[in-house]
Amino acid sequence: MANKASNCIWYESGAEDAAKFYASVFPDSAVGAVHSVPGDFPAGEQGQVLTVEFTVCGIPCLGLNGGPHFKASEAFSLMVFTDDQEETDRYWDAIVGNGGQESQCGWCKDKWGISWQITPRALMAATTHPDKAAAKRAFEAMMQMKKIDIAAIEAAVRGD
Repeated sequence: MANKASNCIWYESGAEDAAKFYASVFPDSAVGAVHSVPGDFPAGEQGQVLTVEFTVCGIPCLGLNGGPHFKASEAFSLMVFTDDQEETDRYWDAIVGNGGQESQCGWCKDKWGISWQITPRALMAATTHPDKAAAKRAFEAMMQMKKIDIAAIEAAVRGD
């Protein structure tokens, strides 16, 4: 890897499949080098995929097939900003519809257990609105949602 820094994401297995899925869903995403284990080790055999270099929305990542020792948690998530409801729906539906699961406030998990925040730019603008009452209404509306509904957030800002 030529980058100075990269996110290393631990997968029990399936890092290559995850990287291919991300590359098929998100723009500016690609699968790079796939590296195999050079020798046998307690949890596997020579030749198995150990690491996969990939990018998600331009963010460099290294997927590590590390086995069951560590589990992903919401303490780490990939946040993808969206420009409209169609884009929000497309990414959310791709993750959740491919074996993932919904969570709250724009968060979901993919089938490998990695957490994602599918975040409309309109939500960020609404919850940081200079009118503190409007920002509070938008925040309270978001707290009731799973996938973010931009129209409902905008209505909350207006006080509708």
